[in-house]
Amino acid sequence: MSVPVQNVHSRIASRLSKQLDRVRAHPAILLERFGRLVLYMVVIFGAIVFSLPFFWMVRTSIMPGWQIYLIPPQWIPDELHLENWVEFWTKFPFPTFFWNTLLYVGARTLAVTLSSSLVAYGFARLRFPGRDLLFLLCLSTMMLPAQVTLIPQYLIFSRLGWIDTYNPLIVPGLFGVAFHIFLLRQYYTSIPLEMDDSAKIDGCGYLGIYWRIILPMSLPALGVVAVMNITFAWNDFFNPLIYLNNMAQYPISLGLMLMKGEGQALDMQLLMAATTASLLPLFALFFLAQRYFIQGIVVTGVKG
Repeated sequence: MSVPVQNVHSRIASRLSKQLDRVRAHPAILLERFGRLVLYMVVIFGAIVFSLPFFWMVRTSIMPGWQIYLIPPQWIPDELHLENWVEFWTKFPFPTFFWNTLLYVGARTLAVTLSSSLVAYGFARLRFPGRDLLFLLCLSTMMLPAQVTLIPQYLIFSRLGWIDTYNPLIVPGLFGVAFHIFLLRQYYTSIPLEMDDSAKIDGCGYLGIYWRIILPMSLPALGVVAVMNITFAWNDFFNPLIYLNNMAQYPISLGLMLMKGEGQALDMQLLMAATTASLLPLFALFFLAQRYFIQGIVVTGVKG
């Protein structure tokens, strides 16, 4: 009978020790939950603060004009004027602006992504004298402000007869972007070199390795570069303003400027409706490519 009694005592003792461990860990659990609660509150507060301008823009786009400038401001309009979203399409040639933006964004993104990936492949996978020095020289161009080279570039493009065309906006992208070259090189260095050796044994050349092995394995990093270029080109205002003079070639960024031209009354509700419509493709792109974008940023950020 002593053995069962000892087993019962040992079970009771183990249960008591577990309860004591839970009691001791209880303050730590409460502290952890309190920390998470504070973190969530900070994140929610930050999200509300950063979303207020977008809410204000959408609210203004569906509000009557006389109600926009009320003091104190009215957050929710009394009437919904959805015709504002139709009027700006008919008052200005916004379909043309959207089409021009799609052409500009697509051509530049394709040029920058392919050229930057090819240059990054050379820096990451090939061995040649002066490679590190050339890579350092490439990175040093990021420290040169664009305003310094603006006048020489304009003179060159003017001599070539490229003013009032999309060539100054697209052709420079064929030579790569230093920041994207750096990102892609960091990703390419994480791919084992043994894969290149195996492909060479099978008779694959350098371009074949790049096209058949490196590019298919680098879709997350290429997606990051593509999303960054799409966002930059879609919002680019300065470069089209410098090189484009014909309104029929304006992208959205310049088209929005026409809505507050000289000698015209500023219809704030139409301007906000057009601005909201111009941002919707970027929001859709981000939500569709969010997983690949974050994955590419993580991988390219921790390697190298």
